[in-house]
Amino acid sequence: MRAVHYTEAGGPEVITLADQADPTPAEGQVLIEVAAAGLNRADVMQRLGAYPPPKGASQIPGLEVSGRVLAAGPGADVAVQELIGKEVVALLAGGGYAERVVVDARHVLPIPAGVSLTDAAGLIEVAATVHSNLRGEAQVQPGDSVLVHGGTGGIGSFALQYLHGLGAKVLTTVGSAQKASLAVELGADHVINYREEDLGARVQELTEGRGVDVIFDVVGAKHLETNLRSLATAGRLVIIGLQGGRTAELDLGLMLAKRLRIIATTLRAREAEAKAEIVQAVGEEIWPLIESGQITIQTDKTFPLEQAAAAHEYFDSGTHTGKILLTMK
Repeated sequence: MRAVHYTEAGGPEVITLADQADPTPAEGQVLIEVAAAGLNRADVMQRLGAYPPPKGASQIPGLEVSGRVLAAGPGADVAVQELIGKEVVALLAGGGYAERVVVDARHVLPIPAGVSLTDAAGLIEVAATVHSNLRGEAQVQPGDSVLVHGGTGGIGSFALQYLHGLGAKVLTTVGSAQKASLAVELGADHVINYREEDLGARVQELTEGRGVDVIFDVVGAKHLETNLRSLATAGRLVIIGLQGGRTAELDLGLMLAKRLRIIATTLRAREAEAKAEIVQAVGEEIWPLIESGQITIQTDKTFPLEQAAAAHEYFDSGTHTGKILLTMK
């Protein structure tokens, strides 16, 4: 099979395509012929040398794929055997930028009705991230106010739709007027252009000085102080990315006074059982929202696997909205 590798840490120029042996499914796993793979910021961070795969995971990048199940590992039960031949999506710890991949059968879901095989490749990682953090970790309820940083990216565009459907008051940050218009279409009640407006001042203005109940943050250190000051009493800051750095000064007095919580999570390194529970919840609670049209798929652009470097260049430009996908054919 063909698979993408990073020759060293660096820019898109370190991406190479090589032939290697097909993987073989072990007990509890299935082998998938990949149709498409989603590109995520974790893949970029791995390329930069800042986010290595968990112990035992494939060194090939790629955290989500769509495709067809070719085989099951030894001792597979009836439910797993019935997956053979089915079109599915899979949540991975690595290995997605390849023509075939093996994955824990519990981390696989059928493709939602009405979604194409290619578009489905950009679903499972964002759905699992959004649901496990906003509903699971932050316990967002209808009526809560939530600030989503980066509202038109892969995760952000999904989060805006999910929160709008949940009945939350949705604020988001974007970097251009074009992205602001898209964010409103996706369900944002208020949009803040971080290039032109003072983030903290606008949050206070839009919430009449109260602050927001939850902040969903991919930036990290750069916005830490502003985020904490933008939270309402008993607010929750959920950090899932470090685009703006990993180290910042923390005002514990502010946290104590406002009874704030900081929740920092990653999906990739969670235990297999925890991932299985998240995937099951996504199938039960998120898939129906997609099939009903409440959440629509936001695919920006697709690239063939041999143009993975170009796909990363496009991602790095920051101009994309929604998901970038790699196709195998």
